[in-house]
Amino acid sequence: MKFWIGATLVLAALVALTATLQYEYFFFAGYTVLMFVVLATAWNILGGYAGYVNFGTPAFFGLGAYTAAVLYKAWALPLVLQVAAAATMAGLLGCAAGLLTLRLRGIFFAIATIALTVIMETVFINWRYAGGATGLQLLRPPPIAPFESYIKMLFVLMAVMAVTAVALARYVERSWLGRGLRAIRDSEEAAEASGVPTLKLKVFACTLSGALMGAAGAPMPMYLSFIEPASTFNLNYAVGALASPMIGGTAHWLGPVIGAVLLSSLQQIVTVTVSNELNVLVVGVLLVVFIVAAPEGILGLFKRFFKRP
Repeated sequence: MKFWIGATLVLAALVALTATLQYEYFFFAGYTVLMFVVLATAWNILGGYAGYVNFGTPAFFGLGAYTAAVLYKAWALPLVLQVAAAATMAGLLGCAAGLLTLRLRGIFFAIATIALTVIMETVFINWRYAGGATGLQLLRPPPIAPFESYIKMLFVLMAVMAVTAVALARYVERSWLGRGLRAIRDSEEAAEASGVPTLKLKVFACTLSGALMGAAGAPMPMYLSFIEPASTFNLNYAVGALASPMIGGTAHWLGPVIGAVLLSSLQQIVTVTVSNELNVLVVGVLLVVFIVAAPEGILGLFKRFFKRP
């Protein structure tokens, strides 16, 4: 109950900002922060709970973005239907990828997910209807009332998606699904010997993680009014989605949220004040610092600091 009250208050505060704050850049930056909350939360379902490090975030994110763009170009579908279709397509890709690759472990699984990103990028580079290598220009439709600008509408949509993603991750963590995934992370052989349906749980985690990543990518074409393969399937999405849970903490649903808000906000500040090229450096430095000094993330530090005898 406390979670839902807090989530409702946060969502109401963000919606209220759209009516009171006129500074458009805040919503541009806020959209990116919330998008990485969704990506980090989605990554943590498979990478944090189950322990399968996934570098394929751009594959699911890009598929979601291109699904939305193609549907808008073909039939001008509303944004909500674009998001639903993107989540479905990315979820199917996650299920297929899970069945094909989740028998691999460690570095072999990580390499397979990178290969998946390369394959998806190659497909869309060679699909002329989707713009090919040159990309696709999109014209935003008018915003829906009561929003006065389209970017504010996208900001609220991403806020709703972030709350939904966190709620799903919290449910998975506290259910038998989360207990099974944690058993897989600790020792997959012991989990199988104990009767845990390891393959089913891993495919479920990969499907849910992929669907959330695809949904996060769906509004991106309208956010930029443009889409092209090189930036859409950029590995920076994988780095950000992986780094946020590592910084915040992978053992709890709140960790990816803390890490994504901290890291993405810092990146936005660096972009405005210094240079966009320093974004990757910021991620790298923070990731190294937390891996060395606090391998359990910010939540781990908090628990250690306030631990009672």
